[in-house]
Amino acid sequence: MKLLLSGLDTVECAYYLREGLDCAFDFADMATKREAMRASKQRDPVVVAIGDKEFLLGRGGTASGYPLKLDNAEQGIQCGEFNSPSFFVTYRSHALWHKGAKQLHEEFMAWALGVNFICGRPEGLSRVDFAFDYELPEIDFDEDCFVTLASKDGKHRKDRKVQTFRFGEGDIVLRVYDKTAEIRESSQKTWFHDLWGGVTENVWRIEFQVRKELLKRFGLRTFADLFDGCGDLLRYLVHEHTTLRVRQDDSNRSRWPLHPLWALLQEHVATLPAQGVVREVDPDERLFEQMMRLAVSVEGYLKRSAAIECVRRDGEVLSHEAAIRAFNAFLSRVHEPLTWRGDVLKRADEIRLGQW
Repeated sequence: MKLLLSGLDTVECAYYLREGLDCAFDFADMATKREAMRASKQRDPVVVAIGDKEFLLGRGGTASGYPLKLDNAEQGIQCGEFNSPSFFVTYRSHALWHKGAKQLHEEFMAWALGVNFICGRPEGLSRVDFAFDYELPEIDFDEDCFVTLASKDGKHRKDRKVQTFRFGEGDIVLRVYDKTAEIRESSQKTWFHDLWGGVTENVWRIEFQVRKELLKRFGLRTFADLFDGCGDLLRYLVHEHTTLRVRQDDSNRSRWPLHPLWALLQEHVATLPAQGVVREVDPDERLFEQMMRLAVSVEGYLKRSAAIECVRRDGEVLSHEAAIRAFNAFLSRVHEPLTWRGDVLKRADEIRLGQW
């Protein structure tokens, strides 16, 4: 049991680019080429040269609303002159494993600046897949050996042998699967054999697919953030979100001992760059939570006031809207217009400085 390879298998990123003077990327010309392809019922994409790169231009737009789709061996690009973000790039697996995300990002930015695009704001990561490939001579665990926060799970079998365990959906998806079987039966990515040092069998991949909201929670918005602090997120994933255990008789699976495979994974993650971020606090989210707590309290007082009105009106139960109107009449009696602004600003300072 040993680690053969670790890295990024998919990265999706938004780029906020706008045309500068004499921009060599002509959106109108691309649209004209695309419409000509449609009119001629041409199914195959056409080769277009933009700056120092060549792309295949597809005849249609994308499901996410971008009018243009460009592809080459290293990336798939969705783009539109009036879209925001104007470019949405998916870096391909082969390029990520052979060049690395840092070089791919730098090359894309160099190309964009070279054709006279202007970068309006930093890029924004949308999805990152972290992959860890282990040589495992035998699989001595099943789905019940995973202790996870994920509420949804599934597995795939072939010839009565498990090939894939899947946990979660949305922001976090964990897949633990037989990578050699996947290559043989589906992807045909035999170039992984060289990256694994010639190993061709019994390689299982642990892969975390993480999307934008969780990336933001750990402050991973840009590539620089990712390179400096991916360990913070991965520590959470392999220690808190999911662990793999060795089956025991104890009914509490969280007390089962850690599986040696997961211990190796945690040891490797501990070596990755981190900033010590446990969670990044979103100020808007914190204020939203405070407003929700206030709403719960106000709703409680509103029910009490509606109950008082029910007694006063011989059993008439006011609607929520009517109860608000009735209570507002009492609020207007205690409201002090002269002190309102000063009291609000005083409380705003207390909230801003963490005193409430």
